[in-house]
Amino acid sequence: MTATVLRTADELHARVRTGRRAVVMTMGALHEGHATLIRTAREIAGDGEVVVTVFVNPLQFGAGEDLDRYPRTLDADVKIAGLAGADVVFAPAVDEVYPGGEPQVRISAGPMGGRLEGSTRPGHFDGMLTVVAKLLHLTRPDVALFGQKDAQQLALIRRMVRDLNFGMEIVGVPTVREADGLALSSRNRYLSATERRTALALSQALFAGSDRHAAQEALRARAREVPATRARAEALSAIGESRAAADTHAVAKAAPGGPAAVRVAARLVLDDAARLNPPLALDYLALVDPSDFTEIPDDHTGEAVLAVAARVGTTRLIDNIPLTFGAAS
Repeated sequence: MTATVLRTADELHARVRTGRRAVVMTMGALHEGHATLIRTAREIAGDGEVVVTVFVNPLQFGAGEDLDRYPRTLDADVKIAGLAGADVVFAPAVDEVYPGGEPQVRISAGPMGGRLEGSTRPGHFDGMLTVVAKLLHLTRPDVALFGQKDAQQLALIRRMVRDLNFGMEIVGVPTVREADGLALSSRNRYLSATERRTALALSQALFAGSDRHAAQEALRARAREVPATRARAEALSAIGESRAAADTHAVAKAAPGGPAAVRVAARLVLDDAARLNPPLALDYLALVDPSDFTEIPDDHTGEAVLAVAARVGTTRLIDNIPLTFGAAS
């Protein structure tokens, strides 16, 4: 399938629309993660239309960040997009998106925009939301798809669309990883071979936290199958059901601090990576509520996001994994 390249909103609006329009927003340098988004958009749109935007947004880059060296590979992007099922690649110039120069009126990300990524990159989320709002208006989709790898971005876009009544569906698509676990990112190409080995600590830390969480939840689930009284545990042990008795005791000890144990398991991996050559320089490790990206308390139940950001050499990488606490009662 060959995608049509359009440069202006007028060209896009002139197309005859049938069915749903699904939009995937990118800054180019497409990889398999983007292709997965596009294929999912194709499934959602059905006989409708899939539009992929390619626009490197200057408002998202702060002082000292990599705007100038951000890869621009439009020809390759068009090929990847078409093979994945896109009908249109919308690749506007900066003056098409910002015809009067940098906009004086912008979207504010609010309190969530100052946490985690927002704390490290001041103004980033205001710029991101401003361009997403503009591209949603320019492309007029029924549904827009974004990757879960940028979990805070996804949460803010959902909040903006809901709070400001944009009237379209936002779909999050799970993170795509390479065989060794590293989350796919356009910035991975900046890593040397040794830096890439160090960078694996991001996903390894998340998996360690997730494994610790899964073990705790499984332990609690098994313990719920038997009464948690001392007499019952002793009786079970006496008739040979020592595992159930041990589980009951272990849960009594392990129940407090579930989120804390997850944080510790992930942090141990990152601390080890800080001693590698080259070292991993941690920006943050956080276990947060996905609704507002505040740290969850130890008695939290429901959804959470374990998120990490770090630098390896000159390359900054982010990753996250979703968790659910207290799924069963």
